[in-house]
Amino acid sequence: EVQLQASGGGVVQPGGSLRLSCAASGFIFSDFAMSWVRKAPGQEFELVSQIDSGGTTKNQPFAEGRSTISRDNAKNMLYLQMNNLRFEDTAVYYCTRYSTSSYYSLRDLWGQGTLVTVSS
Repeated sequence: EVQLQASGGGVVQPGGSLRLSCAASGFIFSDFAMSWVRKAPGQEFELVSQIDSGGTTKNQPFAEGRSTISRDNAKNMLYLQMNNLRFEDTAVYYCTRYSTSSYYSLRDLWGQGTLVTVSS
């Protein structure tokens, strides 16, 4: 079965860190670009970070300097290291797959999401 399984969310204080993980299965993970997308309560879906099949990454401005996306193709895993978390980072985080090796293609697969809550 083709699927993405995100994990690693939780409750963290402002300024804290979390590492999200996403296990991919059912497809050749190394062939595809991936991304993390989040949805805060009452907000639209928002792209966080992208990584292509070759490992080139791109962060949205709000994530630059605080978030690092990475992948381990041998383990079929995608990661998002988030540091210096802020209240406004509270959201459900989804790992997603693009339809090709490039993150300029369309997303065609979503995981189930993992909740990150930043609270004091």
